[in-house]
This record gives sequence, structure tokens and C-alpha cells, in this order.
Amino acid sequence: MAAPPAAPDPAGPAPVTSGLDPAPADPAGPAPRRRSRRPLWTALAAALVVGAGVGAWFALPVKTVTVSGNVRLSEARVRTLAGLDGSFGWLYYGAWRARGLLDSPWVQSAAVTRIFPDRVTVQVTERTPAARWQRRPGEVVAVARDGTVLPGATGTAKLPLISGWGPDRVPEVLHLLDTLARYNAQSVSYTPSGVTVKFRSSSVWSGDLRALVKYAGSISMYPDRDIYIYPWGVSVQE
Repeated sequence: MAAPPAAPDPAGPAPVTSGLDPAPADPAGPAPRRRSRRPLWTALAAALVVGAGVGAWFALPVKTVTVSGNVRLSEARVRTLAGLDGSFGWLYYGAWRARGLLDSPWVQSAAVTRIFPDRVTVQVTERTPAARWQRRPGEVVAVARDGTVLPGATGTAKLPLISGWGPDRVPEVLHLLDTLARYNAQSVSYTPSGVTVKFRSSSVWSGDLRALVKYAGSISMYPDRDIYIYPWGVSVQE
């Protein structure tokens, strides 16, 4: 008599595996990630740099400022233009703070020198009035040899007066006055056709400034005459 069939296993058939045993589970769980310390070091380095900069700003303050060469500009004004009227470190003072000197029409040039550990010297060369210029009716201003208008200039009443109409010839006239300085011109007027220079008891006219300079000796030869200078020669009015 045949044996009865075996009862089915209530747990179900055993799972089929690939024949490879799985890695045993770590009873401690997954390893924690290591946190990077780079942002922390970067922040500390930045703080040190900022701290060093602030320290250097005040560690060597500018204590002594020497100004020379100024005549019309006050020492206080020169200090302000040179950026030396505040509190800051000697190491941080440089041309970028001193460039205000060149903003003043009175300053032709300036030399700024730092002397360790706390001194700064400022040597300025000022422009001086060379003539008066009637810029427009009722307005007369002082100008330097390079044509720069010098606001607030005083003591200029005896300087030659420049006036005229037409295209601007002031730079040419200023150069002419510099060339004729020994003749003590009192005024110069210009038009598109020429230039007239007046002296104490004479005058000279020319339509060509190069010819005027070439024959300028005739001014002293005829001190009481009106002279007309042309490229080809000189005419003296009797």
C-alpha cells in the first residue's frame, strides 16, 4: 500500500539563491560621514587677514606731516587735498589718497614722500598768475602761463590784460607774452586777422606771430612808435 503524500510545508518553499552568501550585516550600523573642516579653516584665515589689515591701519598712524612750497594755498588746504586730514595707517597712505592735489588749479605739481615710520612730506609747486584775461564782458580772471584759470588770485592789477574776439588765441598770446617778457607789455588784443601788443608808449601789430617774434628787436629800436610787422619786414608809423 502506497504511503500518503507528505503534507506541504506551511512556510513555503525555500528561496532559491545564487549560491553566493550575502555580506553579514554590520551590527553597529552604517559608518557616519566625516565632516569637512575646510570651511572652518577658510573662515579663520579670512578673520585673521581682516584683523591684520585693521591692525596695520592703526598700528603705524601718520603722526607728522610737513608741507612746503605753498604760497597761496594754506597748509591746512594742502593737507586736505593730499588726503592727510584723517586718521589712518602710514602703510596705507599712497598716491590714491594724494591725487586730490591735482584737482586744485593752483597746484602745478606735487611730490609726496613717506618716511618710516610715521612721517609724510608734501612738496608742492604752485602756478602763478601770468596775465589777466577778459573772458567775457565784465569778467576778468587771472590765468597761469599754461592757460589755467586761477580763481581768487589777488595782486594781479599790473599784469598784462588779454582781450579779443573770434577763435580763441589765448594760448598763443600767453606764449607770446612769455617771449616778450622783457618789454613789459601792458595789454594784448587779438582778432582773427592779427594781434596788437601795447606797451607804455608804443604798440606793435602783426598778423603772423612768428614774424612778430623774429622782428621783436624793433620794439626797443622804436620805443615811442607804432610798429607793424609783416613776414617780409617792419613798418614804423611816423
